[in-house]
Amino acid sequence: MIIVDAGRTHREELCHLVSGDNPAPRLWSAIDRGRMAEIVPELPDLQMEQDPIHRHKDVLAHTIAVVAKTPDDLVVRLAALFHDIGKPRTRSYEHGEVTFRHHEAVGARMTRKRLTALGFDERTVDYVSELVRLSGRFKGYASGWSDAAVRRYARDAGPLLGRLNQLVRSDCTTRNLQREADLHRQIDDLECRISELAEAERKAAERPQIDGEAVMAHLGLPPGPDVGKALAWLLELKRSEGVLSTEELLRRLDRWWAENQ
Repeated sequence: MIIVDAGRTHREELCHLVSGDNPAPRLWSAIDRGRMAEIVPELPDLQMEQDPIHRHKDVLAHTIAVVAKTPDDLVVRLAALFHDIGKPRTRSYEHGEVTFRHHEAVGARMTRKRLTALGFDERTVDYVSELVRLSGRFKGYASGWSDAAVRRYARDAGPLLGRLNQLVRSDCTTRNLQREADLHRQIDDLECRISELAEAERKAAERPQIDGEAVMAHLGLPPGPDVGKALAWLLELKRSEGVLSTEELLRRLDRWWAENQ
């Protein structure tokens, strides 16, 4: 008797559905045939009006459009497929408008449960679930983020930062070209700020090859501005030439001191 592992079969089929240059037709076919209801039962529930008052796009159509825009990276594609999976469970109305409060956190738990049931490896489950949880973090950036908020975004994303930004870019499915361009400029600005802050922190954490005590002992100096100047020069020397032998470093320091004292 041949025993078929349904979980593995579903996992392999899902990977096939979301892979390739244009996964949208395969995803729609799987939904229309009822196959997706067997693989990811939560997904067809997204075929609802996101905002029945203003008749915005339904969440399922948006989801598939997002998947189609992402790079062909299984983790990012799965995160795109699941990023709004929590909306049906969090849907409510406030002041005449539909809301989906905390749908990312709810969706992350649902994603973890479904991917685990499908037999995905632990790392993939962790990465995809975390991307779903973080998928809404970028909202509000246009209103102005402090440097601390930018650092927190980068720190929380950790090794998933690049993939998270790819997901955020793909999550814009508006037909308004100006709005899409504005979003991409905002993400570009965020990525630039993250790089600049990281470089500033790296430089702030740098130390010259020897410390102030060693400088004072070698040059016979008391504590004071000259020690600070020597340390600043030593740091620039390290940045430009790397780590030198102690003998060469002290020889350079002697020469610098003779020229600048």
